[in-house]
Amino acid sequence: MLLRLVPEFELRRDVLPWLAERGCAAALDTSENSSALYVVNVERNGKIIYTWKGNQRNTHIGLYDLQTKQNEHLYMFEKNLHIISCSINNERTLLAVSFCQYTEEERASQLLQSVSKYLTLLIEIHPINNVRVLKAVDSCVRVQFLYPVEGRNASRESRLLLVSEDKYVEQFDIHVVAEEDHKVVIQKSGQLPRAKVVDDLVWAQWDMMEQRLFYIVPKESKSTLRCVQFYPEENFNSILESHLDLAVNDTQLKLVNFGYDYCQDQDVASKSLNLQVFTSKAGGLCLCCSLVSDIPHEIIYSIYFLHKGYNKTFTVSLERAESHQLKEVAFMNLDYYVAAYLPGQFLHLLNIQHPDMLCYSLFLTGEDARIDTLQNSSIRSPWVSTALDCSAGSLYNVSISDSALLQFLQKSKRDCERLAALHCALLYFQHTEDLEMQIIRWISENLSTCHSFDPIQEFIIASLYCRMCPETQNLDKLLPYTSLHDWTGVVPGVMCATDIISLPVLEFQNSKGFWEKLNSNLESVKYAEPHLHYHSQVLRREWCNLSEEREERRTTAYLRNIFENAKKVLSHLDTWDSETRLVPLFEEEDYQQQLLMGLMVAQLKDHLMRHLQYVGKKKIDQIVLDYVANLVSEFFRGMNWFESSCSSSVASALNLVHRIMKEVWRTYQLHSCIFCFDERGSAAEFAVFHIMSRILEAANGMCMPLPPGFHTLHLGLGVRCLPLHTLLHYIDNGILQLTETCVRKLLKDLDDTEQNEKLKFSIVMRLPEALGQKVRQYWNHPRNANLIARKYVKLLLEKLGNRQCSRPVPERLSFPVEFLPLNYLTNLLAELENQGVHPYEKQDHVNARFVEETALKHTMTLLGLKYS
Repeated sequence: MLLRLVPEFELRRDVLPWLAERGCAAALDTSENSSALYVVNVERNGKIIYTWKGNQRNTHIGLYDLQTKQNEHLYMFEKNLHIISCSINNERTLLAVSFCQYTEEERASQLLQSVSKYLTLLIEIHPINNVRVLKAVDSCVRVQFLYPVEGRNASRESRLLLVSEDKYVEQFDIHVVAEEDHKVVIQKSGQLPRAKVVDDLVWAQWDMMEQRLFYIVPKESKSTLRCVQFYPEENFNSILESHLDLAVNDTQLKLVNFGYDYCQDQDVASKSLNLQVFTSKAGGLCLCCSLVSDIPHEIIYSIYFLHKGYNKTFTVSLERAESHQLKEVAFMNLDYYVAAYLPGQFLHLLNIQHPDMLCYSLFLTGEDARIDTLQNSSIRSPWVSTALDCSAGSLYNVSISDSALLQFLQKSKRDCERLAALHCALLYFQHTEDLEMQIIRWISENLSTCHSFDPIQEFIIASLYCRMCPETQNLDKLLPYTSLHDWTGVVPGVMCATDIISLPVLEFQNSKGFWEKLNSNLESVKYAEPHLHYHSQVLRREWCNLSEEREERRTTAYLRNIFENAKKVLSHLDTWDSETRLVPLFEEEDYQQQLLMGLMVAQLKDHLMRHLQYVGKKKIDQIVLDYVANLVSEFFRGMNWFESSCSSSVASALNLVHRIMKEVWRTYQLHSCIFCFDERGSAAEFAVFHIMSRILEAANGMCMPLPPGFHTLHLGLGVRCLPLHTLLHYIDNGILQLTETCVRKLLKDLDDTEQNEKLKFSIVMRLPEALGQKVRQYWNHPRNANLIARKYVKLLLEKLGNRQCSRPVPERLSFPVEFLPLNYLTNLLAELENQGVHPYEKQDHVNARFVEETALKHTMTLLGLKYS
C-alpha cells in the first residue's frame, strides 16, 4: 500500500473505553445502523468534538484532545436529539450547537407545525450556565467558531460563523466577561452583533487551519469561486475570485468541513457535485471535482489547477466493477500531491507543484492502490496530510510510504511509472542516506531499461532543485526540476484532457504566506512560466563557439572573467582535505571543463538577476556558485571515493554523484588499482566503466561540467576493460578523451611488448598536437621517435614559406652521411632553427640532428641492418 495511514484518533480506541468506564451502555452499540456515537467536528487546535446517546436516550457532547489524549464531557441535553453541528471556542468557554428537534414523522404525529425543526444554541460552559438561542428555523444551520493565531493570549471576544441551508453565511461577535469564581458569561443580554459575510452561495468549504472560507456562487451556466479571509483583528476580506466553466447544482447547499453530520452529508452528496478545494504550502490552489458520467463503469473527475491556469479532466474505465460497489471519488490533500481515491479501484496521486506532465503523477490500481482502513468514500481532509473517515469516526495522518514507493519503483516496468516514482522519491521526501542509497542502487541497475528518460539526469537535477529552492523565494520557478522538456506518452488506465482556464484574480495588500506565494505563481504563469526555467541551449551554443576560437583570442576580458568564475567554483572543492584526493587526478587542468563551469556561472547569474532583482547581487552570486559547485562536486567526490573508499564521513547533502559512485564502489568492491595497466580489468570494473559512460552521457546531455580528473579515470578504466579496437572506437567518437595524466602513465608504465606497442602507437597517433608535444617524450621507442621527427619536419616546413637558406650549416652527426636528400633536408631544418622557428620549444632534444638520427635509424631498421 503506497499511502501510509497512522491513526491519530479512533472512536473505538480513544472514546469507547472512556464511555464504558462511565457506564454508557447505549453508546457502546457500534453496529452499522447505530448513530449513537459519531464525530461532529474537528477544531483547529486539534480538539475533536463527538456526541453520543446516554442510557436514558439523552444526548451528550464530548471533546477529545489530540495533544493530551484526554476526553472531556462538555454538555448534555435531556432528550434524544440529532446533533448536526457543534463548535467550541478557543478558550473553551462557549459551545455552539445546531440540532434537529424531531423528524418529519414526529412533527406530523405530534402536530408540531408551529415549532421550528432546527435549533441553534449558544451555551456558556465555563461553567455550564446560560443558554442563548441563535436560530430557530426550519432550515439546517452549521456553526463554526473562528480561531485566533496560535500563541495568542486568551481573548474576551469570540466570533462565530453561522452557515444556513438558505445559502448565506453570517458572523456573530460575542463578548464575554469574567465574574466571580472565574465564571465566564456573555456580556450583552440583547441580540448579538452580527454581519452578513456571504449571500447566494451554493457550495462552501471551511479551511480551519488558515481561517478561510471558500464558496461558489452560480452565474448563468458557469460558476464563480471566491474566498473570504478572516483575520485576528476582527475583520474579513474577499480576497480571491475565479471564474469556472462548471455548472453547480444550486438546489441544495453543499458544505465541506463545517462539521461532519454523516447521514445528512450523504443525502446532500447524492444531489450535488463532490467539490473540494486544496491549497499547498508552495502556493498551489486546486479545485477537485467528481463528475457524473453517462457511461456505466466510467469515472470522471477534474482537477482545476488554478495556480497554473488550466484544468485536467481524467476519465477512468473500470473493469469488472459491480454497480453497487461503485462509490464516489474521495479527494485528500497531501500538500505536494492531491490524492483521488476510489476504494477498491484506483489511487491517483496528482502532482500539484508540477502538474504539466502526467509522468509526474502516480496512477495506481490493484494492490498498490489498496487502503485497508479507508473502504468507503465518506472521507474528508480537514487539513494537509490528514483524512477523516466520517462513517467510522477515525482521523488519520496520511503520508506516502517511502518503503512502498521504493518497492513500486523497483518492480515497475513502464517508464511513466518509474519517472513518477523517482520524482516523488526525490522531491517529496526529505533525503536520508538510506533512501538515497536505495535510489542509487536502483539507478545503477536500471540504466539501460529506461528508454524515455535518463535516470541519472533526473536524479541530479531533481535533487539539486529540492536542496536549493527552499533557500530563496521564487527560486523554484527559475531552476530546472526535470531533464525532460516535454512528455508525449500516455498513462495506461487513464485518459486526460487539458483545458485552459482564466487565472484567479487576487485582491490583497501586504498579505504574507499563502496569498503571496499564490500571487507569485500566477505572475509566473502570466510571463510564460516554462521560459523562466534555466536551460542549457544557449550555454551549449556559447561553449561550442568559444571552444572553437583560436588560442590568441582566449585572452580577452570576457574569457578572463569566465575563468575567474571557474576558479571560484573550484575553490569550493579545494576546501576538502587534500589527503583524501586521488592524486594526481585533481592537479591537472581541463580547459574545456573550466570554460563550461565559468560559462554556466555567468549565464545562470544573468538569468537569476533578471528575475530576482530584489534578492541582491551578492546573494545571487552565492546561489550560483553553490549551484554549480554542488553540481561539480557530485562528480568530484565521486572520483575521490575511488581512492578513499574507506572514509566514514558522510559528504554534503548535495553530493549526488559521489553517492552514486560510492554505492557502485561498495557494490562491486573495487580497489584503487585502476591505473595499473599491466593487467586486464575485471567484470566489476567493466560495470563501473559502463556507469561512468552513462554519467558522461548524462552530463553531455545537460551540458553540465565535469571536474578535473573524470576523463582521466574514465580513460584508465577503458584501457583496462576494453579490447583495443573498441577502445579506439570510443576515443574516435569522443566517448573517451585522452588526458595528459593517463596517457603519460600509460606510456611510462607499460613495457614494449608487441601488443603494448600497438596500443601505445594507436594512442600516440590520436593525440592532439599540443598534448602530443607534452607526452610523446615519455615513450622511448623508435616508432615514437619516427613519429615525432615526422611531425617536427611537417611543422617546420609549414612555416618555411618563401624563406631562403643563407646561414652556415649547423653541427651535424659525428660521421658523414652520403645521402643527398637527407643532407638537404637537415640543412634546411637547421637553417629554420637558426632563424628562431622551433615548434617544440620545451623539448630541446628535438631538432634537426634528432631528425637526421631518427631517419637513419628508421632506414637501417627497414633494411634489416644494425645501427651503431
